[in-house]
Amino acid sequence: MVKRIKTDLCIIGGGSGGLSVAAGAVQMGADVVLIEGGKMGGDCLNYGCIPSKALIAAGKHAHGMTNGAAFGVTPVVPTVDYAKAKDHVRSVIAGIEPHDSVERFEALGVKVITEYGSFISPTEIQAGDTIIQARRFVISTGSSPFVPPIPGLEKVKYYTNEDIFELREQPKHLLVIGGGPIGMELAQAHVRLGSKVTVIEGFKALGRDDPEMAAIALERIRAEGVEIVEEALASKISQRGAVITVETKDGVKYKGSHLLMSVGRKPNTDKLNLEAANIEPTRAGVKVDASLKTTNKRVYAIGDVAGGLQFTHVAGYHAGVIIKSALFGLPSKASSSHIPWATYIDPEMAQIGLTEAQAKEVHGEKLEVLRFEYAENDRARAELATTGLIKVMIVKGRPVGASIVGAQAGELIQTWALVIANKLKIGAVAAMVAPYPTLGEINKRAAGQYYTPRLFENDFVKKVVRMVQRF
Repeated sequence: MVKRIKTDLCIIGGGSGGLSVAAGAVQMGADVVLIEGGKMGGDCLNYGCIPSKALIAAGKHAHGMTNGAAFGVTPVVPTVDYAKAKDHVRSVIAGIEPHDSVERFEALGVKVITEYGSFISPTEIQAGDTIIQARRFVISTGSSPFVPPIPGLEKVKYYTNEDIFELREQPKHLLVIGGGPIGMELAQAHVRLGSKVTVIEGFKALGRDDPEMAAIALERIRAEGVEIVEEALASKISQRGAVITVETKDGVKYKGSHLLMSVGRKPNTDKLNLEAANIEPTRAGVKVDASLKTTNKRVYAIGDVAGGLQFTHVAGYHAGVIIKSALFGLPSKASSSHIPWATYIDPEMAQIGLTEAQAKEVHGEKLEVLRFEYAENDRARAELATTGLIKVMIVKGRPVGASIVGAQAGELIQTWALVIANKLKIGAVAAMVAPYPTLGEINKRAAGQYYTPRLFENDFVKKVVRMVQRF
């Protein structure tokens, strides 16, 4: 028998964004229903951010054992138990799972339905044997790996980020199709754990990043043993016994023992029956306006499925935007100009706002680019972490973007996230006193570059100083 529920807010998808909305809304007094047919915590907890960073950490420890000669520590070849590295991944997920669990959210007062949902009208959705009528809905179904229809792939065992972390047999030679952030992170982690790795990229590896920063990172990754082949579109894939062969359009063949597909993401909308709810889909997900409302004004879409930046922290940010609108009826709009992101290779890469090329296109001659090398930072020298660079894009004294490649780039970018989000001027960073010696001084020294030509290379300033010294 079909059951019916009426509620204030129905959330479809128990990933980062959906859980943030559910927790915030129910604690503010709203009646909330959450629908999740898969795993609570979504892609980030189960297949993405958390397991990948756990595996990267394992690879970092293995790499450290081979890299101590300059510090007077004799390098050794580590004995890697790949299955135990995966046990570490599993234990990290297990430690976080209770926070995202059905039990926790039901204890908060959320009605959780563990089924997939499908709209049956503009105001109703069905999940299993339950029909939920809601005043407002939030689509937070995320994204999943896009697997292109490469001839022969359907006959080959391949992995994506959704099942690579379940693999317990160490790949002898991992072939990775796709040189984006996910592909490069997992490629470097595996080569550090002892696998041979070949990355096959149809265009440019890390192609969405600042080319200068990407080149610095890729040089290090190649030096560690990852073979990176660019401008190599895969045209055919086959398997004979335990050997997988990827053939590119130029006829070159690459052979390996395991295959990871990492060419992009697709929005999870196929189960939603959007047409029944008068919601317009797009290739990137669901059409939304600046307030994250779909073409059905009762329905919001957040996170990956909203078609913008695909990061967990963006979904969390979107949750805050729509809570203001859905619960309080206040105008609230989402922006992406203040959203940072990081790629957790070594050296790390991080970005916020405009890259140098984008800023030149938008601002032309008004743009100033501040640069500072890691090699000029004393802490980086002490730790032999001198490979790296920061670039800050400035227009009329205000940062409009920052690009970092180097140790702890994901931590350093947070200063610029604060500055750009609050529309501060570069002087706010220049005036900051950073403890010595820290990598954080890199941000301050970069900001100081803004004043170098204005103070130390300015004839008028020198004349004033000489005049003052006469008294």
